[in-house]
Amino acid sequence: MGRVDKPKAQPIPVRIGGFGGVPGLVAYLREQGVTHIVDATHPFAAQMSTNAILAARETGVPLLALTRPAWQPGPGDRWQRVPDMPAAVAALAGPPRRVLLAIGRMHLAEFAAQPQHHYLLRLVDDPTEAPPLPHHTVVVDRGPFSTEADRTLMQEHAIDLIVSKNAGGTGAVSKLEAARALGLPVLMIDRPSLPARAETHDIARVLDWLSP
Repeated sequence: MGRVDKPKAQPIPVRIGGFGGVPGLVAYLREQGVTHIVDATHPFAAQMSTNAILAARETGVPLLALTRPAWQPGPGDRWQRVPDMPAAVAALAGPPRRVLLAIGRMHLAEFAAQPQHHYLLRLVDDPTEAPPLPHHTVVVDRGPFSTEADRTLMQEHAIDLIVSKNAGGTGAVSKLEAARALGLPVLMIDRPSLPARAETHDIARVLDWLSP
């Protein structure tokens, strides 16, 4: 008898970019016959995660979020926690300070409401246009960073306050370790709240969940 080849499973096409909100994601899940959703987006990608949760509910496709454990303050930390970006901007009211703004580029314009400070901006790429902050310094660098390097950066720029999103993980924790070593306060922005969902920090659990 001749050999009978088994049909190969067709891979789901890679999709880069938006799906067109919840309706677009629902249509994609149905068209592609998706059986599981793993949400491994950034902890602050609230809209993307919310869309995935709502699309999963509408289609009945199970969803599991793979997240990084949030950072927690330890001995020697001087954290002030705020619920969101507007609260962080409001918390900067007061006399001029030298602020390490470690939040990425998306929300920089919001801090123009507190123009009295000098902001140190560490960005992954050169900005395509000048940040709308009257007093700022841009440092273009890509992590992971070391605690010693971040400590040196803060000392060289005379930083006296760090603003950070609670992204969690190990890739950017060095700035918090450096702040602790220098006794500097940290304005920590809490993660956005999301609709209820199943969540894990363990990749092995995700793989088990995906196993037939």
